[in-house]
Amino acid sequence: MKYAIQINSSPYQSSSSETAYQFIKTALEMGHDMVRIFFYQEGVYHAFRYATPPDDELQTVARWTQLANEYELDLVVCISAAQRRGLLESGEAKRQGKLDNDVAEGFRIAGLGLWVEAMLVADRFIEF
Repeated sequence: MKYAIQINSSPYQSSSSETAYQFIKTALEMGHDMVRIFFYQEGVYHAFRYATPPDDELQTVARWTQLANEYELDLVVCISAAQRRGLLESGEAKRQGKLDNDVAEGFRIAGLGLWVEAMLVADRFIEF
């Protein structure tokens, strides 16, 4: 089964992002495919490179990066939602006169067109 996953919630706001992570990890371990994982609205906070929660809390960004590397996942962050929240990749940061690339390893910023494409290719679409 091929899944397209959309994550809308902040990693620290509710348990839905943890539910999404566990669902994706389990589905991958069972041999299913993830066409794309799309981070939208408050979900873009999963991709902030410099997020540093206390050591005794889940290291959400690092977990996504590790999972993306292990399974070659396409973690896509909505460009509009990211810009509204100050998450900029290096090209856009330079254009805006900012100094840094804020996007964590394993993530990339793109538009809604990639999300539409993922939904067309996937067997199932799940929103968290």
